[in-house]
Amino acid sequence: MANGTHVLVLPFPGQGHINPMLQFASRLASKGLKTTLVTTVFIFKSIYSDHPIASTSFRTISDGFDEGGFAQAKSPDIYLSTFKSVGSQSLASLIKELGDSGIPVHAVIYDGFMAWALDIAKQLGIRAAVFLTQSCAVNSIHYHVSRGLLKVPVEGSRIWLPGLPELKIWELPSLIYHHGSYPAWFDTIVNQFSNINEADWVLVNSFYELEKEVVDWMSKIWKLGTIGPTIPSMYLDRRLKHNEDYGLQLLHPNTSACMRWLNTKPNGSVVYVSFGSLAEVGVEQMAEIAWGLIGTNAYFLWVVREPEEPKLPDNFKHMTREKGLIVRWCPQLEVLKHGSVGCFVSHCGYNSVLEALGLGVPMVAMPQWADQATNAKHVEDVWGVGVRALVDEKGIVRRETIKQCINEVIMGGKRGNEIKKNSIKWKNLAIKAADHGGSSDKNIDEFVAKITS
Repeated sequence: MANGTHVLVLPFPGQGHINPMLQFASRLASKGLKTTLVTTVFIFKSIYSDHPIASTSFRTISDGFDEGGFAQAKSPDIYLSTFKSVGSQSLASLIKELGDSGIPVHAVIYDGFMAWALDIAKQLGIRAAVFLTQSCAVNSIHYHVSRGLLKVPVEGSRIWLPGLPELKIWELPSLIYHHGSYPAWFDTIVNQFSNINEADWVLVNSFYELEKEVVDWMSKIWKLGTIGPTIPSMYLDRRLKHNEDYGLQLLHPNTSACMRWLNTKPNGSVVYVSFGSLAEVGVEQMAEIAWGLIGTNAYFLWVVREPEEPKLPDNFKHMTREKGLIVRWCPQLEVLKHGSVGCFVSHCGYNSVLEALGLGVPMVAMPQWADQATNAKHVEDVWGVGVRALVDEKGIVRRETIKQCINEVIMGGKRGNEIKKNSIKWKNLAIKAADHGGSSDKNIDEFVAKITS
C-alpha cells in the first residue's frame, strides 16, 4: 500500500454514478492505495456481481430508506433531503468506526451530487476530492448557473460560455432549459458548486484531449484533474488484470442470448438501441422507434427494460423475429465491442457516450433529459462521432428521421465514413489518455502522490 493510505469513495446511489467511481477506485488500488467504496444499505442489498472485486472493499451508510431506497421515498425532494440528514450522520459514524478499527480514513472522494459529504470530511479533519460524473462542458454550464453568471430561466435563443461551442437554448441541460421541471434535482446539481472551493481536489470523468478548451478554463478556478474515461481497463489500456466489467449491476443482463445472437450477424450490420437504466420513453415515441427500425431493414438489438415492454407495438417482437432481438438488459460494453455492431442509438447518458467513444462506435443521439442534449450536441458537432435525431413540434422523433439517421451512420456515404473515421480517432485518444504516461494516467499519479504525501 502507498504509505497505507486509505481512501473512501462515495458515489451517489445510482448505476450511472457507481460505475465510474468504482472504476476510479480500481485505478487507485492499482496505484497502491487502499480503497473502500461506500454505498447505501438498500443499493448494497440490490446489487450483484459476476466477478468478485478483490481490489476494493465495500461498506454501507444509510440514506434513511434502507428497505426500498429511492422508490421508498414519496418524492425526489423527500429522498434527497433525508439522504442529506441521515447520510451525513451515517457517514460520520462510519469514518469514526473505521478509525477505531485501525483502518483510518485519510481522504474522501465524494460524488458532487452529495456536497454534504465534503462538510463531514472537513469537520473530521480529512482531505476531500469531489468527483464530477458529468462532462466538463456540462459542469461548466451548471457552475455558471450556480454563480448567477447564467441566469435562469435563460433568455434569448443562444448562449456563449468560455471554452464551449455556441449553444442553442435547447442544447442546454434540460433542468436549465426547462427550468422548474425537477426542482429537487436542479438544486442537487447546482449545489455541487456551493462548497466546491473547499475541496482539496476536483476530479472529472473526462480526458484532456476530449475537452481541452473548457478544461483549461476550469483549471484556472480549481485544482482540476481529468481522470477518465472510467471504463474497465480491458476495453482501454488493458493494464489492470481482471478489470473486465464494472463489477456491480443493479439490472441483470441477458449476456448469453445477446452474444449468441450477435455472433451470427455480419460485421458492422447491427443497430444497438438502449436508453439506459432510467429513461422512460413514451408510448408514441416507442412506436416511432419500432417502425423506424423496421424501416432501416437492418439487424437490431434493442434493450427494453421490463417496465417499458408494454409500450411496444402489438406483435412487434413476432414481426421482427428475423431481424431483431429485444432484451430487458444487456452487457453494454461487450455489445459495443462486438464487431457486428455498427451503430449505437442512445439517449446520450454520459457513461454511454464515453463507452461509445472509448470503443469507437458511431452514434445516433436521441437525448431524453438532464445533461443528454448537451452531450448529444458534442457527439454531433464537436467530436463528430454521430448524428442527432431531432424531435418535431410535439417533441417526438419520427420514424423517418430515425431511419434516415441510422442509414446515414451505418450505410456509409461521405458523412457516415467521416463519422466512423472520427470514432476510431477518439477511441485511440481515449486509450492513450488512460495508458501509461497518458493525460489521465498522469493526473491520477499526481493525485496519488499528493494524497500520500
